[in-house]
Amino acid sequence: MNAPGRFEMFYRQVEDVLFCCPKVAEAVVLAVGGPQQAEILKAYIVLREGEAATAEEIVRFCAGRLEEFLVPGAVEFRESLPKTPAGKVLRRVLLEEEKNRNR
Repeated sequence: MNAPGRFEMFYRQVEDVLFCCPKVAEAVVLAVGGPQQAEILKAYIVLREGEAATAEEIVRFCAGRLEEFLVPGAVEFRESLPKTPAGKVLRRVLLEEEKNRNR
């Protein structure tokens, strides 16, 4: 059984690696899953203009730079990330989208 929030302290570490990828413009990482499924790290990524990438490429990039348990188990490419007027990513909006998707 996974402890709630066990990945939270590692979000920034994983995001820092994603920002090193030349194809990534923006990235945020969250732990997703629920009572019926194991928690995994999921990367939400906005690619740089004109770039293309696959989830496998992103995972491979991370695997060479992170401990195995920190490599995202899922990757979602997005046109943009939800943000506050000040530009801070709204993680709670992404979590709510995940909850609605898994209903």
